[in-house]
Amino acid sequence: MPRVVSLFLPMWPADRFRRKSGDAAPLPETPLVLVGRDGRRRVVLAADAAAQTAGLRIGMPVSKAQALVPNLAMHDAEPEADEMALERLALWALRRYAPIVAADPPDGLVIDTTGADHLHGGEAAMLSEMVARLGGSGLAARAAVADSWGAAHALARFGTRQTLVVPSGEIAQAILPLPIAALRLPALTIESLRRLGFERVADLAAIPRASLALRFGPEPGRRLDQALARVSEPIEPIRPEEIVEVRRNFAEPIGAAETIARYTGKLVAELCASLETRGQGARRLDLLFFRVDNRVEAIRVGTAMPVRDTKRLTRLLTDKIETIDPGFGIELMRLAATVAEPLRAKQMISSL
Repeated sequence: MPRVVSLFLPMWPADRFRRKSGDAAPLPETPLVLVGRDGRRRVVLAADAAAQTAGLRIGMPVSKAQALVPNLAMHDAEPEADEMALERLALWALRRYAPIVAADPPDGLVIDTTGADHLHGGEAAMLSEMVARLGGSGLAARAAVADSWGAAHALARFGTRQTLVVPSGEIAQAILPLPIAALRLPALTIESLRRLGFERVADLAAIPRASLALRFGPEPGRRLDQALARVSEPIEPIRPEEIVEVRRNFAEPIGAAETIARYTGKLVAELCASLETRGQGARRLDLLFFRVDNRVEAIRVGTAMPVRDTKRLTRLLTDKIETIDPGFGIELMRLAATVAEPLRAKQMISSL
């Protein structure tokens, strides 16, 4: 069963603004909001903890916010810069925690930590370390890990604890009491469901699926199935331009260990050729296997020094192939050097 972490940054735009501003940022006790336009109106798009404590809310007209808080610090929102910074944060998490990480806009990350938590002292310790590290950098954070992206996303945002580990197989008990907004449904759908008396996820789960689809379309049922891990929800891992990556698509899915090993060697050869053109060696390799059922398996290996030796890197990866479950077949393999460093040629000692 996969294990997925949702990292939620509840005040991401405001926290990022304070970090960017440095010494010029408002004092922590000064309420801060970021504003923008909603049609013709200027409204609050982000608010820090002090502003929320003072009664300010997202979507509130700026004029009302200024009337409520006379000493309000107000600046223009920068949604594009927020999104770019979120991508950079995802890259940091990719290099630190697991091979499969993606930004989850507008205010979070999603991380497939299947098989990686033991490197960080277990799931509870890993979540605590994530939240503490981000908090030390001035970023408020909450985190949850569960068997599905949908469940982890819901519990990170609507759960009662800053960090939460949902034991494998127990996501239904965890998410059924949550409000329907936890299912990542469009605002209009949520409003329509509430008008009909649906308040909790359990309310949706209790009615026949055909009736739900007839009235609201397939989306509520799909989101419910994703949260309950009945259907897979693949995570498209972040891959910025500076990361060297090669891939191989298969017309017919593969599954035999020998076949996987053979194509692993071919991908390593391609990757090493690309690294050579950059004068680099790999410090960490991530090999991803995209299955036909939309699940992704991963192998991560690392070295103490940058390496560009095809045989050595192939051996490191193939030694872990037995940990991969190909399911009904693998249709795509992607190999990336997520950490690469300059590789200096060594002079050979001559006996002449």
